[in-house]
Amino acid sequence: MNDVLVTRMQSPGPKKILSCDGGGILGLISVEILAKMEDDLRAKLGREAEFVLADYFDFVCGTSTGAIIAACISAGMSMARIREFYVESGQEMFDKAFLLKRLNYKYNDEPLARKLRGELSKALGDDITLGSPGLRTLLMMVLRNATTDSPWPLTNNPFAKYNERSRKDCNLQLPLWQLVRASSAAPVYFPPEVITLGEGSQNPYTFIFVDGGVTTYNNPAFLAFQMITAHPYAVNWKTGADNLLIVSVGTGGVAMSNSELKAGNMNLFYNATSIPTALMNAASAGWDMACRSLGDCRHGGPIDREFGDMVGLTKDGKVNSTIPKLFTYMRHDPDVSLEGLKSLGLGDLDPKHVQTLDSVDYMLEIQKVGAAYAQQHVHIEQFAPFA
Repeated sequence: MNDVLVTRMQSPGPKKILSCDGGGILGLISVEILAKMEDDLRAKLGREAEFVLADYFDFVCGTSTGAIIAACISAGMSMARIREFYVESGQEMFDKAFLLKRLNYKYNDEPLARKLRGELSKALGDDITLGSPGLRTLLMMVLRNATTDSPWPLTNNPFAKYNERSRKDCNLQLPLWQLVRASSAAPVYFPPEVITLGEGSQNPYTFIFVDGGVTTYNNPAFLAFQMITAHPYAVNWKTGADNLLIVSVGTGGVAMSNSELKAGNMNLFYNATSIPTALMNAASAGWDMACRSLGDCRHGGPIDREFGDMVGLTKDGKVNSTIPKLFTYMRHDPDVSLEGLKSLGLGDLDPKHVQTLDSVDYMLEIQKVGAAYAQQHVHIEQFAPFA
């Protein structure tokens, strides 16, 4: 058992959660936002360069590219190193698949798997399983089990039902890099990941996993809240605006409106290509709304014209919800429409370059969006009283 993790989970005092959305190479937006947070926290707390986000957040979770970021943070990597990993590996991770295989998927899986395994090995040493003692925080990654048609939030929580070491199929024995690879196996772009449970036992069995982003948990913030409060997960952290902080970071959002759309054009192909994205975006916004209703929201852009941003009190000084505030909350997700880019001083960028999950030719522009947003919107005051 990871004694350091257990001590951290059970120690008294406020707890802090970081949630990272999916979004492919657009995860670089999240990386730049988190780098600003790391720098600000380091300065505020009077810590040296060795201070990393794993020293601050008690629980880090992510979906798809967010799972990559979350696993690296939990392993104790600095945001500077995670940035280097994305920049150095982006082109290779999205290596074009062999021509004959492109009917099934767009990118070769091997470079991504190799890079993930190598990077996590550097951080964790010989034990690169989900139960590695090198993981410094509670960690959760969202996968979709295509075999059972269900979302799978896998965690290193030593008290979780399927993490009991006596089980032959204990999840903690699974390779961390493989789980991260499975969480980021976006359909069409990457092949699915086949994972064997109970390997070495008399009855091993396999499941096929794909990107957790094609569940309703591309934004896993509220799922993280459920995991640390619901009795079956056996974490049982105390709630309250002074006891719990949830920081949710996205990869850029934009409404893909189409004023020229005609009802007659909404055929089978249109629905097949548009409905999955529509459902994912609606679910992400829905969890954000739930967090703003239940939490004391310190930052977040407007969700829609009626709901607004729910930051602080109403205009007439009243509480913005009849529900008691169960945590402090902030949402950082840049608007990457043309108007949103203009507000960041980046009106010269082509919005299409920073809206596509495989836009590896424009990584520098993606970084500019994250850095400009962080400079305008990430402020250490948002973390009070947690810093």
